[in-house]
Amino acid sequence: MTNTTLLPDDGLFIGRVRTSEASHPLVVTVRGGTVFDITSSMAPTVRDVCEMPDPAGYVHAAAGEPIGSLDAIAANSLQAARDPQKPILLSPVDLQAVKASGVTFVVSLLERVIEEQARGSAEKADAIRADIAGLIGHDLSKLKPGSPEAMEIKAKLIQRGAWSQYLEVGIGPDAEIFTKCQPMASVGFGAEVGLHPVSTWNNPEPEIAMIAASSGRIVGATLGNDVNLRDVEGRSALLLGKAKDNNASAALGPFIRLFDDNFSIDDVKQAIVRLKVEGEDGFSLEGASSMAEISRSPEELVAAAMGPHHQYPDGLALYLGTMFVPSKDRGEKGKGFTHKVGDIVTISSEKFGALVNRVRLSPDCPHWTYGASHLMRDLARADLI
Repeated sequence: MTNTTLLPDDGLFIGRVRTSEASHPLVVTVRGGTVFDITSSMAPTVRDVCEMPDPAGYVHAAAGEPIGSLDAIAANSLQAARDPQKPILLSPVDLQAVKASGVTFVVSLLERVIEEQARGSAEKADAIRADIAGLIGHDLSKLKPGSPEAMEIKAKLIQRGAWSQYLEVGIGPDAEIFTKCQPMASVGFGAEVGLHPVSTWNNPEPEIAMIAASSGRIVGATLGNDVNLRDVEGRSALLLGKAKDNNASAALGPFIRLFDDNFSIDDVKQAIVRLKVEGEDGFSLEGASSMAEISRSPEELVAAAMGPHHQYPDGLALYLGTMFVPSKDRGEKGKGFTHKVGDIVTISSEKFGALVNRVRLSPDCPHWTYGASHLMRDLARADLI
C-alpha cells in the first residue's frame, strides 16, 4: 500500500478522523506512519487545539491511542472504495470559519478580468487574453497592489474599457475576502468535490490555507481546493456565492501542519503548490503555483479577514488564492479547460503532502448533514464537554 497522502516524516500534523466506534470525529496526529487519537476533554476539537498558547507543543506531548496506519486510513478515505466500518480522513478543521481570498496573484487577476469580459464564454476568452496581454504585457509578477506602477496599469485598462472589480481588489488597496463554506462543511482527503450542475466552465484552484486562532495568530497551514465555477462568476461578481459555495465545493487537507521549530510562515511563503488533473477520458493537466509570487502576504490576508473590524471566536481557515488558472484546451480548440465528472484532482506541496479528490456534481456528492450542533451533542454524550 502506498503513501497516497505523501505526508513528510518531519512535520507535526493534526487532523480529524471518523470511525465506526465513536459518534464524534476524532482529533488525530501522525507519528511514525501511524494515526493516533488524541481527543480529550481538554481539547475535544481541532479548534480547541488551535486556541492553545502552543498548539504544536500540545500535540507533540499529547497521549494518544493508535487507530491504524496512515496508508490504510488514507486508502479507505477514497470515496469510491470506502468501508464505513473502517476509519476515514475528514477535513482537518471543524468549528473554524472557512474563508477565502481571491485575486492574490496577478496571473489569476488577469484571468478574472478575462472571465468578466468574456461574460462566461470560454470561446471568447483566448482573444481577450491576447488583447489584454498586448496592452500591459505578460509578466506582472512583481506588481505591488496600490503602487504607482499598479495605478499606471489601472489607467491603461480604464482607457481600454477593461477596468473591473477584479482589478480593483487585485492591485488596489483592499483584498478580496469571501466565505467559502460554513464551519463543518469542508471535505477532506479522498472525498468527492462538487460542481454546481449549471456550470459548463469550471476549474480547481490549488491553494494553501492558513489556520488562525481567534486572536488572529497564525498557528499552521494546510492544502486546499477552492473549486471555482468560471462561467457563473464571469456572468456577475454578485454570483460569487453560487460560484464558490456549493455542496462539497471546499476541500482541505490532508492535515494541518502546525508551526514549530521546523516549520514556519517562511516555509509557506516559499512553497510550490502543484496541481494534477487526470480525467477518465485520458486527459491530463499539470501546473504549479509559487507562493513567492503572491502579491499580498499571508499575514496581510489574515489581517484583512479578521481583527478589530471582524472577530472569529472559533478561529478561521483562510485560502490564500492561486496563480494557476488552467487554460489548456480540453476538446475543441479555443474552449479552454473545464472539469468532467470523474476527474481526479491532486494538489500537493513538499511540506504538506497531497490532497486528492474526485470530481462529481454537487447534488451527487454526499450531502452535508453533520454540523456544529451534531458535534456538540456527540461530544457531550461522550463526556468530552
